[in-house]
Amino acid sequence: MKIEFIDYTGSYPCLCMGELTLRIDGEFYKFGGEHEDDHCYPSFWLSGGATWFDADWEEHVEQGPWELEEDNLPEFLKPHGQELINLFNENVYQGCCGGCI
Repeated sequence: MKIEFIDYTGSYPCLCMGELTLRIDGEFYKFGGEHEDDHCYPSFWLSGGATWFDADWEEHVEQGPWELEEDNLPEFLKPHGQELINLFNENVYQGCCGGCI
C-alpha cells in the first residue's frame, strides 16, 4: 500500500483539530474533517503533549509526538496504523501547541 502525505489544515490555536489529506494507492482520503463518507474518516491522532497550570496558575505546555488512536482507523488501514502515525509525525508540528489554554 502506497501512502503519501498531501496536506494538514490544523494550526495554532487548534493544531489537533485539522483535516488531514492523504493519497493512498492513488485515491485521496480525508481524516478529521466534518464529513464522513466513503473517503472521509475521523481523526486517528491524539496530541502527545499536554497543558496544565501549576500551583501558582502558571501555564505549561509540553510538546510530544502524536499518538495513534487506532480505533478510529477504518479496518483496511488498521494494519498500517504505525506507518500512518509516523507519516503524521514527520509532517505535522508536534502537539500540544497550547492554544486551548
